[in-house]
Amino acid sequence: MPRPFRFGVNLIEPASAEEWRAKCRRAEELGYDVILVPDHLGMPAPFPALVAAAQATERPRVGTFTLNAGFWNPTLLAREVATADALTGGRLELGLGTGYVREEHETAGLPFGSPGERVDHLRRTVEELERLLDSGEHRPQTVQRPRVPLLIGGNGDRMLRLSAEHADIAAFTGARTAAGSTTGQLTPITADELEERVARYLRFAEHREVPPELNLLVQMVIGTEDREAAVRPFLELVPGMTVDQVLRLPVCLVGTPDELAEQVLARRERYGFTYLTVLEPCMEVFAPVMARVRGA
Repeated sequence: MPRPFRFGVNLIEPASAEEWRAKCRRAEELGYDVILVPDHLGMPAPFPALVAAAQATERPRVGTFTLNAGFWNPTLLAREVATADALTGGRLELGLGTGYVREEHETAGLPFGSPGERVDHLRRTVEELERLLDSGEHRPQTVQRPRVPLLIGGNGDRMLRLSAEHADIAAFTGARTAAGSTTGQLTPITADELEERVARYLRFAEHREVPPELNLLVQMVIGTEDREAAVRPFLELVPGMTVDQVLRLPVCLVGTPDELAEQVLARRERYGFTYLTVLEPCMEVFAPVMARVRGA
């Protein structure tokens, strides 16, 4: 039997205290299982935003999606994680990635490094967090035992190996950083490319006693009865791709609520994704889909 579906929404827009609480409550009303916050300059600071989200809601878990490891010292991060886990009543999920926006590092006065150096830093961060938070002497202690669930996001071989070794949840973006971009511009990967990446990860994770949870970040959800017309305005964002190719991208869900539900089920069947994350602008349009696929 496949895992039950879980659905998360990544809240990306800064807001006042009341506005933030209201949209977190709305996410709960719509049925989202996880309220998530990214780690980009110009967006809400992750840990205070998640504590506020937990205080405004009762059911959803809260998580980082994903922390930019280059922004964090592992010892200080361990303190943040343990404190946030306590203040959210043990509802925290920790998502980590290497970071991919050079411009943000430069603005913060932090080294960006090569892809290999960023993966090395992430590995050190993960291993040090495990050492610190697994210690009975660390203060503060986390509420959750044996630990706060860990998500690692990335598509490269070294990232997939790291995720297979350490993470409870493997997150796939369905995209790669555009060549030469300093602002984090992403280009989507095809369905076949994503299938190969997931298969590679599953080979790395063959030793796991508990099957991993697989997550996909959905970049676009469009409710429409005319799928082709709906995606034509986005063709300029993906030069060289046809309408049909865009409609087949794993990170795009386009159609009526029933068609969207079929596409979600198809992604579970092909890739094994049972945990899907949508972006804040798609929170309302995706909500009817969740009810259609739960229990399917």
